[in-house]
Parts: sequence; C-alpha cells; structure tokens
Amino acid sequence: MSEVCPRCGGSGWIILEKEGFSGAGRCDCVRAGRVRRLEDKAGIPPLYRNASLDNFLLPRDNPSSRESLTHIVRTVRSYTKEFPCEDRPGLLLLGDPGTGKTHLAVAALRMLMAKGFEGLFFDYQHLLDRIRSGYDQASGSSDKEAYRSVLEAEVLLLDDLGAHRVTDWVEDTITSIVTYRCNNRKPLIATTNLPDPDAGSTVVERVPGSTSYDVRVTLAERIGPRARSRLFEMCRVVRMPLMEDYRVRHAR
Repeated sequence: MSEVCPRCGGSGWIILEKEGFSGAGRCDCVRAGRVRRLEDKAGIPPLYRNASLDNFLLPRDNPSSRESLTHIVRTVRSYTKEFPCEDRPGLLLLGDPGTGKTHLAVAALRMLMAKGFEGLFFDYQHLLDRIRSGYDQASGSSDKEAYRSVLEAEVLLLDDLGAHRVTDWVEDTITSIVTYRCNNRKPLIATTNLPDPDAGSTVVERVPGSTSYDVRVTLAERIGPRARSRLFEMCRVVRMPLMEDYRVRHAR
C-alpha cells in the first residue's frame, strides 16, 4: 500500500496563498510520482538506478585526476541545466573502461527525467540483439518495437557504443539511428570505450617492455565514419582522464 501524501491527502492539489489570494496548485508529490514512473520505464539497470552527480566518487590520492573529473562533473551538470540545447542536444563520454562514464551518463539522464523529459537506457550490444531479434516472425512485440523506440525516445542513452564486431548491418543500423536523431534534434547521451583522435585520445600506444606499438581500434572504425561524424556534430564531447578503475574505487 502506497503512502498518502500528508500535504495534499492524495488529491494532488494544495491550497496556495499569495498576496492575500487563495488558489489551487499542484502538490510536489505529483511531480515526484511522475519522475518515479519515468525512471521505472527508462530501463536503467539496477546497478545505476541511484546514480547521481552528488554520489559520483572523485579520487582522493590523484590531484590531477580529481581536478579533471571535477571539471567533467561541472560539464555534465551544465549540460543538464542548459538542456535542451538546439545546437548540441547530445552528450558523448569517451574513455577507458572503469572511468565512471556510465555513472555520469545515467546521472545526466536522471536529472533530465527530473525535469520531466522521458528517457530510455539501452546497452549497445543488447539493443542490437533486440533489433536483430525483431526481424524474426516469432519474436515478441517488444523486440519488434526496439528499433522504433530508440528513434523516437525523447532522450536516448546508448551505453558502451561500439562494443560489437563490425558488420555492414551493424554499421548501417547505428548510422540510421544516430542520423535520424541528429536530423530531428533528438538528444542522445552515449558512452564509449573507443578512442577518437579528434577528442584527444591516444590511438597508437607503446607496448610496455617492448619496442613494438599497439594500434587501437577507433570509434569511427567500429561504428562507421558517418555515424561518428553525426555524433560529433550533435554532442558535447567529453574525454575521461586516465585513472584508477572507478568500480574499484567505489568498492572501497
């Protein structure tokens, strides 16, 4: 049994007094209830359901990383405060695994839902699996609607973008999604572990203890140059600093 709001008695309305006049107004519980419903429908994994900028852990023993991450948190907060922004309605977080990208992305999505916008979370790999399953005549209605839902979602969060082997179908699918959202100015929040030279990422790295070099697969190579170009056109691009694994730090 749900609790009855003590302010409005469950009606959703309260009496407001202003300058000697009385009138009816919406109770805060209505907004809070809507936000809860939006979060329940968004598909955010349980691990991140409470992610916020306030509980994002900054490193204590690395002043440089702490300063960089503090600036990134401010950038994410600024993005949510200024939302929606016509020029760049999206947010792209790039960085190595374990740098806290998903936490920040979900925190941003939750802040937008708190403002009343509808959000949808999808893991990139899971999304592609759902879209592919939708072509099967025996698949459920939710799988058949997966592609349409990511096109039309008010705010879409794609986590771990590019975490899939490259095929023509994958490249065409992600290009279609990103292009549609870019052309229609539909906000996209995305995270990726893949580097991008234009974002300041290092692509060629020396192998420790060796004279050889390792060339990393780039974002453009994994999702295609067209999708990558559209992402950079529509998103504020944030590169995460090199640092200790966020999950390890959070577990302490």
